[in-house]
Amino acid sequence: MSAVTETNKKPLLEVKGLKQYFPVSRKFTVKAVEDVSFYINPGETYGLVGESGSGKTTIGRALIRLYDPTAGQITFDGMDISGKMSRQTEARLRSDMQMIFQDPMACLNPRQKVADIIAQGLDIHHRYHSQKERTEMVADILHKVGLAPEHANRYPHQFSGGQRQRVGIARALVMNPKLIIADECISALDMSIQAQVVNLMKDIQDETGLAYLFIAHDLSMVKYISDRIGVLHLGYLLETGTTEEIFSHPVHPYTRSLISAIPNPNPVVERSRIALHYDYKTSGLDYGAGTMHQIEGTHFVRGTDADLEKWV
Repeated sequence: MSAVTETNKKPLLEVKGLKQYFPVSRKFTVKAVEDVSFYINPGETYGLVGESGSGKTTIGRALIRLYDPTAGQITFDGMDISGKMSRQTEARLRSDMQMIFQDPMACLNPRQKVADIIAQGLDIHHRYHSQKERTEMVADILHKVGLAPEHANRYPHQFSGGQRQRVGIARALVMNPKLIIADECISALDMSIQAQVVNLMKDIQDETGLAYLFIAHDLSMVKYISDRIGVLHLGYLLETGTTEEIFSHPVHPYTRSLISAIPNPNPVVERSRIALHYDYKTSGLDYGAGTMHQIEGTHFVRGTDADLEKWV
């Protein structure tokens, strides 16, 4: 699938044929991600959805180079970051791409004050001239994520889950990145706090023009925040397109089963909702044999020619 964009804008991130394998023993290798291709434009949100174990987090970690990709090409802001990187490229990647992790407690150092956690990137990349400027930058970013400047001198255990996640967002934002990978960053929070955090992320995006890769398994939240969506299952990207294309015209049986499982707030509609059952083992499909086919616009579906005739 060629990741050709609708506009003349160059994609901020372009992923072609990404594979991520983990050798467990001499005879057994876990194939976590198989032949995944997508792109993200500057200032847009790309939602990556799929059930647990489908390879969403692995893709996020391969993109930010916490893992070395087994195969494929990753281009970020005009730089090839799929192989061995020069020191200059790595420094740019580390400041221009940031990650918000799933568990806000596990990714914050319990022995560090919030000010030092947030300013870690600033310290490493020497982004300030004086201690006063550092303090001002931390206070400014805390204010932006809805926390008070005096919170800077507290420790992570003194915050609630939602507040800790805001600290994680502040740590990513303080570097003024071009892309943030948000890995299930709201799944550990209550529904009301989830809405607050997602609205905060949208407001910051409107203000700064950064792009998000939003990884989640909650389709309704992905529908709310994303411009385009990719549906992942067993390491394969099965369907991708704009939010409108995916939700109004889902083609792949797996995508249709996911969308049919979303509860409807209207009790009359909810009563007549039929959740479709999908099981890969009995579906007769072979993801490996399929290729990406364009349905229309930016809407692509993975399958063989015979599969597509059946679905369309």
